[in-house]
Amino acid sequence: MNYILHLETSTKVCSVALSKEGKLVQKMETSEDGYVHGEKLTLFIQDVLAKEGVSPKSLKAISVASGPGSYTGLRIGVSTAKGLCFALDIPLIAIDSLCCLFELGKKVYPNQTIIPMIDARRMEVFSSVFSKEEDVLKNISADILEEESYAEFEPFVAIGDGVEKLKELWKDRKVTIDSSLIASAEGQVELAYAKFLANDLEDVAYFEPFYLKDFVVGISTKNALTSKQ
Repeated sequence: MNYILHLETSTKVCSVALSKEGKLVQKMETSEDGYVHGEKLTLFIQDVLAKEGVSPKSLKAISVASGPGSYTGLRIGVSTAKGLCFALDIPLIAIDSLCCLFELGKKVYPNQTIIPMIDARRMEVFSSVFSKEEDVLKNISADILEEESYAEFEPFVAIGDGVEKLKELWKDRKVTIDSSLIASAEGQVELAYAKFLANDLEDVAYFEPFYLKDFVVGISTKNALTSKQ
């Protein structure tokens, strides 16, 4: 059996899922205020394995949110994943945090343009844009949100923990704002299994999260989109 453990720690959500042959079988998560990853992550790992009745030695791979997102959260998730991979001698699979969000969103909003957003504090978010055909229309960037941000992609659905701040700012636009769809390890399941089958794996020793904000200063989305034309 191909059991894969999935860790999502790129936001305040601490989420662990277990899949078998690319299908979700167990999940535990919390979205408490503050970052509780250091306290909860290993406990959730133990619990999902126990509920399925399997040992860590049954795992064939670990997938982990690779970013962008919280510096602290990503460090904890990746360090835990790498430690398990070394101890169990199994491969590491990296899953883009925004792609993971999109996977969750497309099941609720099929055939719609979706913009997953991860809160980067104040009026800044990490975002990407996916078309209804699931093509990437805008690559990952750190954007300062304005009244007309992403106007060229309307109508679209905005999801993630970065959208709550937009309900008033974008109330007159052709935008569906769904703050209930937030990061979850469940969104990694199909992506990770596809990578596992394709042998698309990371070098456990050298893999580092994609922080983005450490290297890219947030800019107006208007300027970001203009620079790509």
